[in-house]
Amino acid sequence: MPHFTVVPVKDQAQSNYDSLEGINWVDYRDTGQDCPDHQDSVSSDGHGNHKEDSPFLNNADAANKKNDFYDRNLALFEEELDIRPKVSSLLSRLVSYTNITQGAKEHEEAESAEASRRKTPKSPNMGTLMGVYLPCLQNIFGVILFLRLTWIVGMAGIMQSLLIVLMCCSCTMLTAISMSAIATNGVVPAGGAYFMISRSLGPEFGGAVGLCFYLGTTFASAMYILGAIEIFLKYLVPQAAIFHATDTLGSDSAMLNNMRVYGSICLSLMAVVVFVGVKYVNKLASLFLACVIISIVSIYAGAFKSMTHPPEFPICMLGNRTLVRDRFDVCAKTVIKGNITVPSQLWERFCLPGNMSGAQCDDYFIQNNVTEIQGIPGLGSGILRENMWGNYQQKGEILEKAGLQSVDVHGAMENFGMYVSADIATSFTLLVGIFFPSATGIMAGSNRSGDLRDAQKSIPVGTILAITTTSLVYFSSVVLFGSCIEGVVLRDKFGDAVRKNLVVGTLSWPSPWVIVIGSFFSTVGAGLQSLTGAPRLLQAIAKDNIIPFLRVFGHGKTNGEPTWALLLTGLIAELGILIASLDMVAPILSMFFLMCYLFVNLACAVQTLLRTPNWRPRFKYYHWALSFLGMSMCLALMFISSWYYAIVAMVIAGMIYKYIEYQGAEKEWGDGIRGLSLSAARYALLRLEVGPPHTKNWRPQLLVLLKLDEDLHVKYPRLLTFASQLKAGKGLTIVGSVVQGNFLESYGEMQAAEQTIKNMMEIERVKGFCQIVVASKVREGIVHLIQSCGLGGMKHNTVMMGWPYGWRQSEDPRAWKTFINTVRCTTAGHLALMVPKNVSFYPSNHERFTDGNIDVWWIVHDGGMLMLLPFLLKLHKVWRKCKMRIFTVAQMDDNSIQMKKDLATFLYQLRIEAEVEVVEMHDSDISAYTYERTLMMEQRSQMLRQMRLSGAERQREAQLVKDRHSLVRMGSLYSDEEEEVVEAPPEKVQMTWTREKCEAERRNRNNAPENFRELMSLKPDQSNVRRMHTAVKLNEVIVNRSHDARLVLLNMPGPPRNTDGDENYMEFLEVLTEGLERVLLVRGGGREVITIYS
Repeated sequence: MPHFTVVPVKDQAQSNYDSLEGINWVDYRDTGQDCPDHQDSVSSDGHGNHKEDSPFLNNADAANKKNDFYDRNLALFEEELDIRPKVSSLLSRLVSYTNITQGAKEHEEAESAEASRRKTPKSPNMGTLMGVYLPCLQNIFGVILFLRLTWIVGMAGIMQSLLIVLMCCSCTMLTAISMSAIATNGVVPAGGAYFMISRSLGPEFGGAVGLCFYLGTTFASAMYILGAIEIFLKYLVPQAAIFHATDTLGSDSAMLNNMRVYGSICLSLMAVVVFVGVKYVNKLASLFLACVIISIVSIYAGAFKSMTHPPEFPICMLGNRTLVRDRFDVCAKTVIKGNITVPSQLWERFCLPGNMSGAQCDDYFIQNNVTEIQGIPGLGSGILRENMWGNYQQKGEILEKAGLQSVDVHGAMENFGMYVSADIATSFTLLVGIFFPSATGIMAGSNRSGDLRDAQKSIPVGTILAITTTSLVYFSSVVLFGSCIEGVVLRDKFGDAVRKNLVVGTLSWPSPWVIVIGSFFSTVGAGLQSLTGAPRLLQAIAKDNIIPFLRVFGHGKTNGEPTWALLLTGLIAELGILIASLDMVAPILSMFFLMCYLFVNLACAVQTLLRTPNWRPRFKYYHWALSFLGMSMCLALMFISSWYYAIVAMVIAGMIYKYIEYQGAEKEWGDGIRGLSLSAARYALLRLEVGPPHTKNWRPQLLVLLKLDEDLHVKYPRLLTFASQLKAGKGLTIVGSVVQGNFLESYGEMQAAEQTIKNMMEIERVKGFCQIVVASKVREGIVHLIQSCGLGGMKHNTVMMGWPYGWRQSEDPRAWKTFINTVRCTTAGHLALMVPKNVSFYPSNHERFTDGNIDVWWIVHDGGMLMLLPFLLKLHKVWRKCKMRIFTVAQMDDNSIQMKKDLATFLYQLRIEAEVEVVEMHDSDISAYTYERTLMMEQRSQMLRQMRLSGAERQREAQLVKDRHSLVRMGSLYSDEEEEVVEAPPEKVQMTWTREKCEAERRNRNNAPENFRELMSLKPDQSNVRRMHTAVKLNEVIVNRSHDARLVLLNMPGPPRNTDGDENYMEFLEVLTEGLERVLLVRGGGREVITIYS
């Protein structure tokens, strides 16, 4: 233990700063408001999100202290101390932090008037013995030990019984090791297993396993109640039975009906006790635990006493068959009364009335002798060898002792009720499911973590010691039962052969009543504990708000008692009561507990393998291999005990998981599944980094460039709609936009834009990522997005951008220059490009095209993009019923017939269904219209160029505008705040007239006629004429064939190498697409994206 020496440093002068107390992790500021509940402010934000990751804890007492001053020694950190606490303040709050108390303490104090008036909460002071060890013992030891362990030993034999105990206890021990690692990895505020699993594996797994754990605990209460009623009706007060069997075959149904009636009454009484006050349950817990310990001690005492003085419990055998002992008085066929041999009660049961010589008797009774053997031979009798191996039986099979002589003849069915028979068919797997509940209860210590003085030390030690103790008791009990008790008595589930005594009670000392009464009270106590814990677990799940329909069960009485949760728990437990068979309820709760333990092991294994920085458990004796072994054993035990119950439990858990996932559990608990996803993503990205994808795996990974208006609203949301239809949820989609400005000043604007785009993506059902870039120029921002979006192998290979509408009407060239610059950047980056034109006319996701065509105009080969895109579009419900037509252009020297055959063959090999048509383009003279259109285009360009200001004037005007703050920045995608020297139109600035400006303007006016004459005498460039001719002719053909098409896809021509012709390029694109409603311009990325090979 390190020692620290604190040396005070005196400083008279103190700075006058605001108080740091009461810092909140969200606000970082002192609000001056008292915190009504200190523990809630530490542990919860009101929405079920536990703030275990926040170091800034509120302190209500210090919130109003405004006179605290900073130490002058910390003057260098003044700015930091404005938003962060000093180390001394943080440590003082962490030391005084107390967990939310769990279970007994909180509700007991809430119901006590004296406790409610108490100002300071009592600090947890329970140690390992009282807080973990004894509660675990009480929860592990239960009804199975007293009612079924002897029967399991009789059916399975000592060896297989030891194997069953070993499997179950090994499973719980491995789970306890994993649980100890999780429980000691930081503070476990409350909730026990549910808290550990949900915070380790996420809300989906947490909710699913939490509900399974809740159902297991609820069915456990039903099992304990059924066990208590069985003890009550079979051994304590048999005459209290309401239903009685009319014949020997109806005894089982009568017993089940009695169990249902008394079980429902007992459940109602227990629910009332829990509702009135859980403090009574907690006060009786010690009494119930004492009953368990006394009962176990009496079993050991009786077993060792049987070495010298075995108890007298004779068993009456007819041949080798075991008789029900309470139906006759003497174990003999005849008795002597006054020197006269008369028939015994046993004779009268098997024979008709009459004299002994001519009586009509059961054949088996006549031919076999009646013998009496000792039911408890004792520890030194050597009965161990006979009970070593199993003796499984079918339902209705009579219990027989192998060593006795017997004449095997059929007896009358009327006498079947005289024999002890098996009530159910038994097997090894069935016995595993019945025994496993006796190994559960290991979570009792972690559930009380709030009451422990040192939970991180007590939980591992107490839990592992408790499992070790109970395992030793079970192992020794199996050996003692097999060494002391006769085999037929062990297989006698209800003690019919020993005068309706509890079988384990026959071995106890000093009296069988010690076990009967002790087991009854311990079983009732265990049922009360389960009925108390289950509603609180459901309340914890409901308060986390991850399952919406359970929200009502988070409410309760004013003191926190979960009233509605208790009501639901009672109803579900009643279902278990109506089953009425302990042997059928036990496998059900085994499934739910095994699933819970499975996920505890999984949580520990995941955290260990991921090596997350926060995984630092104080319990060091764990390993991921042990956790995987425990998880495998849990899974194996589920299917061994009952494969159909296992499937049902998994289906229930899976449905809950998918429901929480579908509802969108917006919880971030730092769970291991998130870490597992990150590791898997990292591994996959590293694998993708090996090289580019094969052509067969190529799909468009989109970067969608969105334009935002002045209010940061998406200007063309149909771009996102079209992207969602093209992707159909597959592949990568990155939605990017540029906010113009300075990053330090525009960070809030960037966040607002990001949230706006994310909301629009959710509306349009686009599954992807959002990327916002702040740049001084929009053009630069787009280049940054194209270069830097994506990570490793998950990078975009296709850019989708909108068309710059209104570029002709605007005298500002920046819009179309940004557009052309983006086209050039995608070409330089070997990226494909898609430009939807007239995107506002594109269909929404709610529309359906019932007919129509998607026309592809394949003019130049682009790697197959034009073939692939319509195929992907037709996968979406909007375009599914559209037909695909492919047009290609043939020149004069091409064989159009052969081209059509080749294209059809190519599409067949591509497995794409489409109509094929070859369009012939004949050589023709350039029309006057084409010549005139080219001339108009060049005249317009020249006119706009002459209207630009000179560089010097632009700089002066920009400076004046900046000084007068009269320039309004428009933050759109296709406009830049800074312009090139030749790009400033004079209409955009407010002129301030000086003498020099007046003279310059006069000179410009004098030159105007000369400039106009130059425009009139301008002759078009022949290269532009040829390009315009191609655009006009292609447009005529496309409009003629595809004017009614739902969508037209065609190759997008590349921009000119010389930037002087950029404006003409825009005109060519306009001419090419005139008269078409929906056009998608496509440029390939320079690689093949579709293949004919498999």
